[in-house]
Order: sequence, then C-alpha cells, then structure tokens
Amino acid sequence: MISQEVREQPQVRPSGVGALWFVHVPELRKAMGLILVFALSAFLLLPLLTLLFWAFTDEWRYPSILPQSFSLRWWDWVLTNGDVGSAVRYSFITAPVVTLLSAAICLPAAYAFSRFRFPLRRTLFISLLAANAFPKIGLYVAIATLFYRLNLMGTYWGVVLIQLVGTLVIMTWIPAAGFDSVARDLEDAARDAGAGPLRVFWKITLPLAMPAIIVAAFLTFIAAFDEAQGTLIVGSPTIVTMPTLMYTLVTNYPQPVGAIFSILLSAPSVVLLLIARRFLLGGYLAAGFKGR
Repeated sequence: MISQEVREQPQVRPSGVGALWFVHVPELRKAMGLILVFALSAFLLLPLLTLLFWAFTDEWRYPSILPQSFSLRWWDWVLTNGDVGSAVRYSFITAPVVTLLSAAICLPAAYAFSRFRFPLRRTLFISLLAANAFPKIGLYVAIATLFYRLNLMGTYWGVVLIQLVGTLVIMTWIPAAGFDSVARDLEDAARDAGAGPLRVFWKITLPLAMPAIIVAAFLTFIAAFDEAQGTLIVGSPTIVTMPTLMYTLVTNYPQPVGAIFSILLSAPSVVLLLIARRFLLGGYLAAGFKGR
C-alpha cells in the first residue's frame, strides 16, 4: 500500500531543469560560449579574409573556394595611378586640419561642460548628438546649399568644414569625460599650496585628462579621414579624397582594385586604434561618464 501511494505521488522536477537545462552544466555552458565566440569571429573575420584574398588575386572564379592564381599587378596599378595619389594627398591634408580645428573649438567647450554649472548645460550637452539623430545625407545637402551661397563648394575649406561637423560630438564628449575623471581634491590641494588657476590646469588637470584628449584626437582623425558623403557632395569634382574615390573604384574597376584600396583606406584607422587601445582600456573614461 505504501509503495503504491509513493508511485501515485506527482514527480517534482528540480528547479532550473527545463529547456535551458544545459546552462546549469559548466562543461556545456563553456562549450556553448566557445561556439558563440568562434561564430562571431568567423562572422567578423571571414569578410576581412576574403578582402585580403581579393587584394592579391589575379584570377578567382566561382565555385572555387580559393583563388586560381595570385598576383601583385593590381597593387602596381593602384599605387601608380594618379587619381589614387591625389586622393591620398587630399585625405592626409584635410583630416589633420579637421582634427586641429575640432580640438580648438571643442576642448574649451568640453572643459566648460565638465567644470561649470550653467543653465541648459545638460540640454546643450545632449544636443551635440543632433547631427547623428537623423540621416546625415539630409544635413549635408542643407549645408551644401549654404556653402553654395558662400562659394565654398568644390573648395578645400568647404571639405574641411563639412568633415568638421561629424567630429564635434567626439571631441567634446570624450574629453569632457576625461576632465570629469580628474579628482577635484587634487586641484584643491594644488590651490591650497599656492598654485593659480592656470597653473593648476596646466600641471594637474590637463596632464590627467590628456589620455582622453589623445583618444578623442585619434577618433576625430579617423572620422574625418573616413568621411565620404559630405565630402562627395561638397568637394566633388575638385576635391576627391580616398573614401569618395572608393565609390568609383568599386563600381568601375575589377574587384582586386577595390580590395586593395579598402586595405589602404583602413590602414591608418587600424594603426591609430591600436595606439589608442591602451587608453581605451584604461577605465578612466567610464569614471567620467558616470556623472552624466
């Protein structure tokens, strides 16, 4: 009788057992994590690997997985092409100027947002994102109509100004976080020791915020260097940078040409991001953004 009553009692399933039972098994959970990492890596790296193959390919026909033959002849064509040389030159004489102008305009604003409290401070700080709140092509067309009246279309300074628009939020937000991360106690201690406001800024605040400023400068250079839509609208056909030339190369030339130019275009960005990596992983930017 007792055994029959025990058999008739409902089975109670342990807590946590169900469709996601494998989450509670450490070995299976680790295996799933590795599978997801490999899947994400393949998703990100396979296009880059394909790009590298195309850059050194002489012949690659479907359905072959690997190219039939490799060659450097398209590299020679790209590096000796006059249009490519002109685009590289324009890219490297506009992006640094944009970075300097952005720093001159935005760093004082970043310091003000960090250190002073004034009416509409938060509203103005958030409004810097307005340029990214809607498709930029509409903004660029509106700016182009203004530039047309000011005779800036097809000019060097017109391209510099249109590239400057997309860098303002970077050069303001990141340095502001860097200034926020500087402990006020250090500045107060320097003032108590007799240092004036300018000396405190140059000896205490600026050196401690410099990593954030360096990161912002790198990202600003990359944003200006890679800007294509505004440069195409304002600069063409006189000022052609590397991103705008990419449109022509991709649509009118063999695939290896586009792959090679993509590598040349991304090389400065990769180098600068690797340099900025040590600052991005420092953790001080998160401390600055906590007060936002």
